[in-house]
Amino acid sequence: VQLQASGGGLVQAGGSLRLSCAASGCTFRSHAVGWFRQAPGKEREFVGGITRTHGGTIYADSVKGRFTISMDNTKNTVFLQMSSLKPGDTAVYYCAIGARIINSAINRPAWYNYWGQGTLVTVSS
Repeated sequence: VQLQASGGGLVQAGGSLRLSCAASGCTFRSHAVGWFRQAPGKEREFVGGITRTHGGTIYADSVKGRFTISMDNTKNTVFLQMSSLKPGDTAVYYCAIGARIINSAINRPAWYNYWGQGTLVTVSS
């Protein structure tokens, strides 16, 4: 299983970016999918995810209303659409999947089995 995250870059505050996470060796539909981020000197934090059981989306409070996760099953790709970006959103963003993640654990990195390599998002003020 491999996850390939892409789409990061430099954007001004208030701008938008769309990250992609393409999977090979598995299908997203049978897994929970999470987006996490890690800023320099900080712990990895949950951004949002798609639950395995209902396919619903869950977001961290810090990004709710600004970020949207979607899935294209035909391309086996998950997207993280980020809008109204703030300098505090600057981080390396990772996608991850897990086959046995219960909804209440979707925000816990330890539950995920596979991780993408990360893509850097830099938001300038």
